[in-house]
Amino acid sequence: MFAKLFELRNKKLKDNKKKGFTLVELIVVLVILAILAALLIPALTGYINKAKEKSITAETRQVVMAAQTLADEAYANSSDVKLEVIDDSDTPTEGKTAIKKSEILKLAEVKGKIGTVTFDDEVGGKIATLTYTSGGKTCTYTAADDEKYSVAK
Repeated sequence: MFAKLFELRNKKLKDNKKKGFTLVELIVVLVILAILAALLIPALTGYINKAKEKSITAETRQVVMAAQTLADEAYANSSDVKLEVIDDSDTPTEGKTAIKKSEILKLAEVKGKIGTVTFDDEVGGKIATLTYTSGGKTCTYTAADDEKYSVAK
Protein backbone atom coordinates (compact mmCIF):
# COMPACT_ATOMS: atom_id res chain seq x y z
CA MET A 1 0.00 0.00 0.00
CA PHE A 2 2.82 2.39 0.85
CA ALA A 3 4.56 1.42 -2.35
CA LYS A 4 1.52 2.36 -4.39
CA LEU A 5 1.25 5.67 -2.49
CA PHE A 6 4.94 6.53 -3.15
CA GLU A 7 4.58 5.53 -6.78
CA LEU A 8 1.51 7.75 -7.16
CA ARG A 9 3.24 10.66 -5.43
CA ASN A 10 6.39 10.35 -7.58
CA LYS A 11 4.27 10.20 -10.74
CA LYS A 12 2.41 13.34 -9.68
CA LEU A 13 5.70 15.20 -8.99
CA LYS A 14 7.06 14.23 -12.39
CA ASP A 15 3.90 15.47 -14.10
CA ASN A 16 3.93 18.78 -12.19
CA LYS A 17 7.59 19.56 -12.97
CA LYS A 18 7.68 22.62 -15.18
CA LYS A 19 10.01 22.46 -18.11
CA GLY A 20 12.13 25.62 -18.57
CA PHE A 21 15.55 26.93 -19.48
CA THR A 22 18.48 26.35 -17.23
CA LEU A 23 20.77 29.16 -16.17
CA VAL A 24 23.54 27.87 -18.43
CA GLU A 25 21.25 27.88 -21.47
CA LEU A 26 20.20 31.48 -20.77
CA ILE A 27 23.83 32.60 -20.40
CA VAL A 28 24.76 30.90 -23.71
CA VAL A 29 21.91 32.70 -25.51
CA LEU A 30 22.98 36.05 -24.01
CA VAL A 31 26.60 35.49 -25.07
CA ILE A 32 25.49 34.71 -28.63
CA LEU A 33 23.37 37.89 -28.71
CA ALA A 34 26.30 39.94 -27.42
CA ILE A 35 28.58 38.56 -30.14
CA LEU A 36 26.01 39.39 -32.83
CA ALA A 37 25.59 42.91 -31.46
CA ALA A 38 29.37 43.39 -31.43
CA LEU A 39 29.47 42.44 -35.10
CA LEU A 40 26.54 44.63 -36.17
CA ILE A 41 27.33 47.89 -34.35
CA PRO A 42 30.42 48.83 -36.45
CA ALA A 43 28.49 48.13 -39.65
CA LEU A 44 25.60 50.33 -38.55
CA THR A 45 28.00 53.10 -37.52
CA GLY A 46 29.50 53.07 -41.01
CA TYR A 47 26.06 53.48 -42.57
CA ILE A 48 25.28 56.38 -40.25
CA ASN A 49 28.52 58.19 -41.17
CA LYS A 50 27.87 57.70 -44.88
CA ALA A 51 24.35 59.08 -44.48
CA LYS A 52 25.67 62.16 -42.65
CA GLU A 53 28.25 62.76 -45.39
CA LYS A 54 25.58 62.51 -48.08
CA SER A 55 23.38 64.87 -46.09
CA ILE A 56 26.04 67.59 -45.78
CA THR A 57 26.94 67.16 -49.46
CA ALA A 58 23.29 67.71 -50.40
CA GLU A 59 23.08 70.78 -48.15
CA THR A 60 26.29 72.18 -49.68
CA ARG A 61 24.82 71.64 -53.14
CA GLN A 62 21.76 73.67 -52.07
CA VAL A 63 23.98 76.46 -50.71
CA VAL A 64 26.02 76.57 -53.93
CA MET A 65 22.85 76.78 -56.02
CA ALA A 66 21.45 79.55 -53.80
CA ALA A 67 24.71 81.54 -53.91
CA GLN A 68 24.94 81.12 -57.68
CA THR A 69 21.33 82.29 -58.05
CA LEU A 70 22.06 85.46 -56.06
CA ALA A 71 25.27 86.01 -58.04
CA ASP A 72 23.36 85.65 -61.31
CA GLU A 73 20.82 88.22 -60.08
CA ALA A 74 23.63 90.66 -59.31
CA TYR A 75 25.11 90.11 -62.78
CA ALA A 76 21.70 90.59 -64.37
CA ASN A 77 21.49 94.06 -62.85
CA SER A 78 24.97 95.05 -63.98
CA SER A 79 27.34 93.03 -66.13
CA ASP A 80 30.42 94.89 -64.87
CA VAL A 81 30.28 93.77 -61.25
CA LYS A 82 32.70 92.18 -58.80
CA LEU A 83 31.10 89.97 -56.17
CA GLU A 84 31.90 89.13 -52.57
CA VAL A 85 30.08 87.24 -49.84
CA ILE A 86 29.97 88.99 -46.46
CA ASP A 87 28.53 88.47 -42.99
CA ASP A 88 25.55 90.60 -41.97
CA SER A 89 27.70 92.85 -39.78
CA ASP A 90 30.40 93.47 -42.40
CA THR A 91 30.44 96.33 -44.86
CA PRO A 92 31.05 95.61 -48.54
CA THR A 93 34.35 96.47 -50.14
CA GLU A 94 34.23 99.54 -52.37
CA GLY A 95 33.61 98.61 -55.98
CA LYS A 96 32.19 95.20 -55.14
CA THR A 97 28.63 93.97 -54.88
CA ALA A 98 28.00 92.15 -51.63
CA ILE A 99 25.88 89.07 -51.10
CA LYS A 100 25.05 88.40 -47.48
CA LYS A 101 25.56 84.91 -46.06
CA SER A 102 22.19 85.08 -44.32
CA GLU A 103 20.47 85.65 -47.70
CA ILE A 104 22.19 82.58 -49.13
CA LEU A 105 21.23 80.43 -46.13
CA LYS A 106 17.65 81.68 -46.29
CA LEU A 107 17.37 80.90 -49.99
CA ALA A 108 19.02 77.47 -49.54
CA GLU A 109 16.81 76.71 -46.53
CA VAL A 110 19.64 75.24 -44.45
CA LYS A 111 20.90 75.99 -40.94
CA GLY A 112 24.67 75.50 -41.20
CA LYS A 113 27.39 78.11 -41.59
CA ILE A 114 28.99 79.36 -44.77
CA GLY A 115 32.75 79.74 -44.64
CA THR A 116 34.65 81.23 -47.52
CA VAL A 117 33.19 81.83 -50.96
CA THR A 118 35.24 82.83 -53.97
CA PHE A 119 34.01 83.80 -57.41
CA ASP A 120 35.62 83.42 -60.80
CA ASP A 121 34.89 86.88 -62.18
CA GLU A 122 36.40 86.00 -65.55
CA VAL A 123 33.62 83.47 -66.14
CA GLY A 124 30.82 85.85 -65.25
CA GLY A 125 30.59 85.45 -61.51
CA LYS A 126 30.58 81.68 -61.30
CA ILE A 127 31.35 80.31 -57.85
CA ALA A 128 34.90 78.93 -57.73
CA THR A 129 34.94 77.58 -54.16
CA LEU A 130 32.53 77.45 -51.25
CA THR A 131 32.92 76.02 -47.76
CA TYR A 132 29.89 74.95 -45.73
CA THR A 133 29.82 73.59 -42.16
CA SER A 134 26.97 71.77 -40.45
CA GLY A 135 26.80 69.26 -37.63
CA GLY A 136 30.55 69.26 -37.04
CA LYS A 137 31.34 68.33 -40.65
CA THR A 138 32.72 70.63 -43.32
CA CYS A 139 32.09 70.25 -47.03
CA THR A 140 34.06 72.14 -49.66
CA TYR A 141 32.78 72.75 -53.17
CA THR A 142 35.35 73.28 -55.90
CA ALA A 143 34.37 74.19 -59.45
CA ALA A 144 37.36 73.10 -61.46
CA ASP A 145 36.90 71.17 -64.68
CA ASP A 146 34.42 68.96 -62.85
CA GLU A 147 32.39 70.04 -59.86
CA LYS A 148 33.69 68.39 -56.72
CA TYR A 149 32.35 68.12 -53.18
CA SER A 150 34.75 66.93 -50.48
CA VAL A 151 33.67 66.30 -46.88
CA ALA A 152 36.04 66.75 -43.94
CA LYS A 153 35.29 65.83 -40.37
